[in-house]
Amino acid sequence: MSLTVIADGQLADGLRRIQREVDAVFDALLPLPGDSRAALIEAMRYAAIGGGKRVRPLLVAATAEMYGVDRDAAVRAGCAVEAIHVYSLIHDDLPCMDDDDLRHGKPTLHRQFDEATAVLAGDSLHALAFEILADSETSSDPFTRSELIATLAIASGKDGMAGGQMMDMASEAEDYDLHTITRLQQLKTGALLGASVEMGAILGHVAPEGRAHLRAYARDIGLAFQIADDLLDVEGDVEKAGKALRKDEQQGKQTFVTLMGVEPARKQARALVEQAIGHLSSHGGEADLLRSLARYIVERDR
Repeated sequence: MSLTVIADGQLADGLRRIQREVDAVFDALLPLPGDSRAALIEAMRYAAIGGGKRVRPLLVAATAEMYGVDRDAAVRAGCAVEAIHVYSLIHDDLPCMDDDDLRHGKPTLHRQFDEATAVLAGDSLHALAFEILADSETSSDPFTRSELIATLAIASGKDGMAGGQMMDMASEAEDYDLHTITRLQQLKTGALLGASVEMGAILGHVAPEGRAHLRAYARDIGLAFQIADDLLDVEGDVEKAGKALRKDEQQGKQTFVTLMGVEPARKQARALVEQAIGHLSSHGGEADLLRSLARYIVERDR
């Protein structure tokens, strides 16, 4: 949804702020070298700077803020998650996967540059994520850095996003039921959203047993986020979305919408959002941004 039409001023300000901060961090981390690596860095900058809603970094920062974490540290951790997210989009758009031509309203990376550069840019952003988390600028505590790295690694790999992507590709040849689609999306979409919330709490030195309500919040918004995406694929406007739509139907994929129907899916997404907000009942006004972000997930138009 365009920031100009978000009713919640705190959320609009929060999204604008995190977008500026994320762009500034990537700009500083990706200076152009004076050698033949320049095209690779240009491609990384093309993909990482000036695009995307930055929901994941905002989740990190909003959660971290509840526990008094330094803002710069939280933004750096958020950029690590965003680097993983951006790399996944670069690879997902390649001809060997979804073969898309448009992302964030501009040509996909392999169209703007070439396929080999796109693969290397994705690989380099994947590595950059863990470089950021291993740096003492993110946290002076080595145990915190180690836990951040482990959390993001698990959420990115076979037991997280990549595993979900594999299930998604296999869905074109198999008939998935609602239980399987839910599991797929908990991995493909939900894992990084969950890691974002978890990492904010890790920076705040919240013990694992004290994060259960945050994990529940992240689980529910992750499913709501994907249902909203499925609805946008059916009902959305290509210009607003900035990417190709109606692809799930063309590829014969089962989604929440195909299995549930449009209105039941919309109702389920809204119920998940209210359930997610309920998990924050132990918090006061310091969690308002997380509450607003949950509502935004089902109200957005891109």
